Amino acid sequence: MPYYTQLGEIPPKRHIQFRRPDGELYSEEVFGIEGFVGPTSTMYHIHPPTQVAGWKKLYSTRTEYVETDVMRMRHLKSQDRAPAGDPVTGRTVLLGNSDVEMSICLPSEPMDYHYKNGSGDELLFIHHGSGTVFTSMGSLPFGPKDYIVIPKGVIYRMVFDPTGDGQPAPKFLCFETMNTSHFHPPPRYMSRKTSQFLEHAPYCERDLRLPELPMTYDESGEFEVRIKARDSVHSYMYDYHPLDVIGWDGCYYPYCFNIDDFSPIVGKHHMPPPTHQTFEGHNFVICSFCPRVLDFHPEAIPVPYHHSNLDSDEVLYYVEGNYKARRGIESGSFSLHPQGIPHGPHPGTVEKSLGATWTDELAVMCDTFRPLHPTKAALEMDDPDYPASWASWKPAKPKGGDGETPPDTW
Repeated sequence: MPYYTQLGEIPPKRHIQFRRPDGELYSEEVFGIEGFVGPTSTMYHIHPPTQVAGWKKLYSTRTEYVETDVMRMRHLKSQDRAPAGDPVTGRTVLLGNSDVEMSICLPSEPMDYHYKNGSGDELLFIHHGSGTVFTSMGSLPFGPKDYIVIPKGVIYRMVFDPTGDGQPAPKFLCFETMNTSHFHPPPRYMSRKTSQFLEHAPYCERDLRLPELPMTYDESGEFEVRIKARDSVHSYMYDYHPLDVIGWDGCYYPYCFNIDDFSPIVGKHHMPPPTHQTFEGHNFVICSFCPRVLDFHPEAIPVPYHHSNLDSDEVLYYVEGNYKARRGIESGSFSLHPQGIPHGPHPGTVEKSLGATWTDELAVMCDTFRPLHPTKAALEMDDPDYPASWASWKPAKPKGGDGETPPDTW
């Protein structure tokens, strides 16, 4: 994370005596990455975090990809997917490679355990639902359109609020780093001297929601923490509550950021996708396409140009609004456009967009710099006709002598 913060009770100096009310010492844990030279936080536990009562391997998490030698555009429709599992077991990987995996989750069951990803960072995007992520570093209330960044190693339990009549069931995306890299804001928006967000950044520290109280649970009993590591999930049992941190400080912690707080960069002419970048990891980026003013040159073409991004695959998840450059796309759709194939506006959408001054589209994009592969679950959601959806266009005839405008041809 870009800046220092603290929560709860901590001693005035690191690694000095810090005692519980009963006179015993709190257990200090230095919690960080990159071998003590990367971001770290220091946590103070009621119990030694090493006291494990039992452990066993539960199940494999190795992802099986299919059609790894096939290159084509895809439209994955998640709208009719049935809820299943809890906020961890209900995740279904759709696309991925050796750098990042993308999952969708529609949980139908509560988590009766805590979870720690020991393999990589997680970035959750909440499409529907609200609740609280209870973490070892404090509580994170969340709601629709929140990004939740959960760094590698943070113990948490995700609890959704009950869904009322007429409200959509909980649904979220999960992006997970697979190459030991971490989610962080784009470096070009950060000061190299202070790690502060610069003035031209589309969001800043004020937009981030950090962990808050309650944080500490001093309870005894049987508590399970499931840990993902080495392509498997392992069950570890503790005889005390795993969220027993009394206080912490540092620069390594989970946080929330709502996509509506992203301030799009707009211009006289079309702004390229990097201006929408929100996070990045090694070999991939996450972008937010938000409602915004469109290009304001008097002869501007508001929808994007056809483009060949020769070094990356592009995945868009459509959240809400009217995405003017695509036909047949709905809320809950994924589109995949692989490197090497030009893509762009559907036939008829360019002319139809002329004169538009505003877009209400809301979408989350992941661009990867290695090819993405689908899973069997992705193929079950795939529209086989999508690659041909650009071919059904014929040039419109010019206006006739009566001045009548020919109808749309799409």
